Amino acid sequence: MSSSASLLRSTLVSLRRLDSQTPHTFTIPIKRINDGADVSSFLSSKAYVQIMTFLLQLNASLYPRIVHSGGSSEEKVQAWELDSPDIKFSEAVIRLRELLRKLESIIDEAPPDPGPRRFGNMSFRKWFEIVESRLPSLLAECLPDALAIEYAEPQTVKAQDELMAYLIGAFGSAQRLDYGTGHELSFLAFLACVWMLGGFPQSEPGVEERGIVFGVIEPYVSTSPGIRTFLPRKTVSDLHAMHYRYLNLIRRLIKTYTLEPAGSHGVWGLDDHSFQPYIFGSAQLCPPISLLDQLSSEGSLFGAPDPDGIAKAAIVHRERKRNMYFSAVGFIYDVKNGPFWEHSPYLFDISGVRGGWAKINKVGIPHPTIPTREYDLRVVQGMIKMYNAEVLSKFPVVQHFPFGSLFSWDRDPNAQPPAPSTHTSSQPMKSPSATSLETKDSVRRLTQEEIRAPWVSATHLPTPTPQTAAPWASRPSATALTATTRIRATEPKRNGEQPLGAPWANQRSPALLPAAGGEMRTITGSATSKSDGNTIMPTRAPWVEKSIEDQDRV
Repeated sequence: MSSSASLLRSTLVSLRRLDSQTPHTFTIPIKRINDGADVSSFLSSKAYVQIMTFLLQLNASLYPRIVHSGGSSEEKVQAWELDSPDIKFSEAVIRLRELLRKLESIIDEAPPDPGPRRFGNMSFRKWFEIVESRLPSLLAECLPDALAIEYAEPQTVKAQDELMAYLIGAFGSAQRLDYGTGHELSFLAFLACVWMLGGFPQSEPGVEERGIVFGVIEPYVSTSPGIRTFLPRKTVSDLHAMHYRYLNLIRRLIKTYTLEPAGSHGVWGLDDHSFQPYIFGSAQLCPPISLLDQLSSEGSLFGAPDPDGIAKAAIVHRERKRNMYFSAVGFIYDVKNGPFWEHSPYLFDISGVRGGWAKINKVGIPHPTIPTREYDLRVVQGMIKMYNAEVLSKFPVVQHFPFGSLFSWDRDPNAQPPAPSTHTSSQPMKSPSATSLETKDSVRRLTQEEIRAPWVSATHLPTPTPQTAAPWASRPSATALTATTRIRATEPKRNGEQPLGAPWANQRSPALLPAAGGEMRTITGSATSKSDGNTIMPTRAPWVEKSIEDQDRV
């Protein structure tokens, strides 16, 4: 097993907590990301640093450890499974689980409307309204420590108001009847807010973080049959053995109200609804480390299932009780049918990685020349890099993320401009800039002046003929006319009106035309004469040849 010299520095740095002795001014979080340019600003903001720091902090806590038991030199590997008895749950974690239990019980108060629904069940909006009305009291009951903070005077916005903005956004959209990775991100932000407010107790590195992941995020799956039947529910402390977790609530909401995938990722996303379980689940199966300054770049935990096991239903059914990665894949099996490679091609491709689970999770090694920042995406790969590209850098995903005093929109002083990529360069624009307007004007001028047929241009127009004649109606010559040519003459003026003759019949100079019988006639400005001097009537339409010949015989 190869191990790296040092771990990414962000895994050694925890998300900073607010000073409980310093008054803090809270604000109502508001929407800041309105177009593609705002996504680049977000990737350089303080909020982005905090999100990545907290995500990597939770990720690092799940690596298996090499421990020494009883002070002896004998080494033992400590892996963290979903039903591991060595995971400790603090009172804050238990209270959050109680909050989720109460939110899940509201589903029974808003049963789904009967009948099939293709685009979501409307009863989800009723559930959402009930949650909104009860959330203030539920937060006050379940998070007393996080809300007990000194306020700057006068203070109209409370910590509870800022927490609610992230928690209410973590259950899907009542308007669109969907759920996706943006809502999952909102719940991660909610947990980070509780952390910054001091809602979680301080402990040894990784202990409280594991309790958050396994006690709040991932549903607990007991391997002991009947445990839910015989455990009492009288006290909050007994809830640590129950299944109430965030993902359990979300999966029940999806199946109860048939919530659509937000953004309609379908088979082109890693998962229709979630991403974080794949990050944490792959960390569970990485090779063990003795300290946080060691990390393997490749390999897997001894006895871990191979990555390609996700395509085998029997392996998924067995491992979903112990691992978050397989638990998320197991939910895909619950809601989808057909070949795995067909409905989940991204996960199927990842299952072919030969470097093991460490390469799938993969947090890299910082270069000495990299500025001292709490993280840098140039040294992270695998799931975390993909999360940055597919979630945090996508406008449809982060556009509804709100920013307040805890997650600030202000630019991070150590931030570097995000590297150009297909994700950041293909974002939608809300309003065109002056440059784009100028470009549009130039395209419009090009369309009117240059992109036109050559014969329409003023420099290519043929010489105009008198009286707007058609281009092919140029003055005829005697040699070019045939025997079928008919005489055109103008009608006499009537009441001051212009003659009604054809344009080519009003010529200023005489021309010889062959008449019926082979005689030549001279065309004048107003009439046509025979060569013998007899005057004929004005020219009629070409199809009255019969009447013209009759006049010639007279």
